[in-house]
Amino acid sequence: MTNATVYLKCDRNVEVQSEDVFMSDVGSLRCADSVIAAKLKSLKVHHFGREDSKRCVISTLKLVELMEDTCPDISVQIVGEPDVLVEWVSVDRHKGWQQWLKCALVCLVSFFGTAFTIMAYHNDVGINDVFTEIYKMVMNREPQGLNTLEISYSVGLAAGIIIFFNHVGGRRLTKDPTPIEVAMRNYEEDVDKALIATAGREGKEEDASSVSLVSGAQRQTGPRKNGRN
Repeated sequence: MTNATVYLKCDRNVEVQSEDVFMSDVGSLRCADSVIAAKLKSLKVHHFGREDSKRCVISTLKLVELMEDTCPDISVQIVGEPDVLVEWVSVDRHKGWQQWLKCALVCLVSFFGTAFTIMAYHNDVGINDVFTEIYKMVMNREPQGLNTLEISYSVGLAAGIIIFFNHVGGRRLTKDPTPIEVAMRNYEEDVDKALIATAGREGKEEDASSVSLVSGAQRQTGPRKNGRN
């Protein structure tokens, strides 16, 4: 099919487990011609070397250039992100005792850190004095040890945290994302934007112009075989 239209939707951040990055890894591709679609999806767009950085930023201009070089008679429509942050994730680092050790460390830090924060806040606002005054106003006498007000506050604090974070163990109270998930998504988006902007300022982004310059340099200095590089 000639003059076929190809729609490319790229994600802002993708993770790959292989050193070779293909077109199908960085986004979704749609074309009415199944042969052209299969051919373009199998294009290799990047290769991570052992000594290279584990992250790279690929411009969709480079992807368009590779697609047009492979299939000249196509029209590419970009419907996704203009730049793609690709991260090479080693599969081995997610297995073994290191994962359990990291998980245990995070749990300990979260538990004792949260407990210290709550106690420091209560000490700062003088929660014990507040409870004592409220108890004296209601019961008309000094509290003796642990009382109902303190127990109710502790239970209510735990229930409020569970309801607010919308998560109990492996279950959700509702289908809405938890506040932590929303905060993490916003944080990831900010990090991705910062990495993409940094790569663009430092000239490390892989785009069509950089590919053309590299290819031109290779044509000038590289050996010639059969009239082609």
